[in-house]
Amino acid sequence: MNLSSHEFLLRDKVIAALNSTLSLPQALESAREPLLELTPADYVGLCLINLGPLVEFQWLVPGYRLALLDEYSKWVDSDFVRAPIFAQPNVVLRDSEMITRKELERSALYQRSKELDLSLEHVMAVLLPVHPQLLGAFTLYRDRRLAFSERDAAFLTSLTPHLLNAVRNCRDMQTASTGSRLLEELYSRPGAAYVVVAPPSHEVLRSRRAATLLERWFKPSDLHSSGIPLVLMERLEALTRMTPDAQLQNNLWVSLHGESYRVVRFVELPETEGPRQWALILNEIPLSIPLPETMRMQLTARQVDIARGMLHNWSNEQIASELGLSEDTVKTHVRDIFRRLKVDHRTDFLYQAAHLNKPV
Repeated sequence: MNLSSHEFLLRDKVIAALNSTLSLPQALESAREPLLELTPADYVGLCLINLGPLVEFQWLVPGYRLALLDEYSKWVDSDFVRAPIFAQPNVVLRDSEMITRKELERSALYQRSKELDLSLEHVMAVLLPVHPQLLGAFTLYRDRRLAFSERDAAFLTSLTPHLLNAVRNCRDMQTASTGSRLLEELYSRPGAAYVVVAPPSHEVLRSRRAATLLERWFKPSDLHSSGIPLVLMERLEALTRMTPDAQLQNNLWVSLHGESYRVVRFVELPETEGPRQWALILNEIPLSIPLPETMRMQLTARQVDIARGMLHNWSNEQIASELGLSEDTVKTHVRDIFRRLKVDHRTDFLYQAAHLNKPV
């Protein structure tokens, strides 16, 4: 996109706001004003969708309250936005790409908005796959007959990775809103594994669990003189020099070992006093959603490896890097997996795998 200097400024303000706190409501509230100036709309909302035996919906609406969303559970089956964005995660869709104007005006959700004097005339939305069991539906609404343009969609598309990252970080640390509270929250968790670092190599704090994991994961020769693993320190140093867009592509370090993944997420802590610190959150993750036997039997050995990567919500690029394949080869395998298993897309694949592991 060709952005004007003012548009660049607004986009930077939105990104800075999303990274200014680890409280999701506060992040959305801070981002609301520059976002609605960049992509004019009357309302904005984020629906957090927890997938489980009972699907749960939680709406976060900064700014003006939307009465219609307060009673969303009554109308969820009539929501014409849900199916199209579920079919294309991470793709921004306008209402004209989801439904005809006549169908929109006949929909129960639109009729109810009229009854509530809201008149939600246009919608633009994107599905954010936060975790295998958590999705976010980010939506902009206009209460006047002015359709969202392709440029509006392009603006939101450029911000989608930052929205996803903010939701993921805030949900992981949902009770924390400042650096000190984050440390208190992490320290109070019995199995918490984290290292707090002031770049480039000053370690501020390390939990007992992190010490145990790092000792098992790395040999003494893998460590910097500070005690921080070289591979993690190098990643952190690189992150501090990157733009926000580049940071999103590199804030997760993942290594596959046997039947578990070693994962480190790099989270820049909200600014307090002095240089900004980073929390390195460590996890050792088993294949928590096993590939059902009925699915495995229909796939080749290589497709089984790729299917397991998808069950952890890895991108094609991440799968390719881990398995030593080209991204095009992974894309071809993914299409073949969907065809063999008769699923339409990744979200559908996750649904089917979860259903076969634990029927509901």
